[in-house]
Amino acid sequence: MKDLILVLTKSLVDDPSQVSVEEMADDRGEVVYEIRVAPDDMGKVIGRQGRVIKAIRTVAKAAAIRTGKRVNVEVV
Repeated sequence: MKDLILVLTKSLVDDPSQVSVEEMADDRGEVVYEIRVAPDDMGKVIGRQGRVIKAIRTVAKAAAIRTGKRVNVEVV
């Protein structure tokens, strides 16, 4: 899952070397993925009215259904 989010995010930004994804556990049993990018690339990951990050979240949640986990993706 982490690799999927990493590949999607790196393909969107101008500086893929600055992209990192951290996996954390939530207190509700949910897995949280934090995406960190260069400040100049933040708008590309979020997109207009949040459409790009919503699409990344949708893909991550669809992939998580196969494993039976609940996931959340956040941009830091």
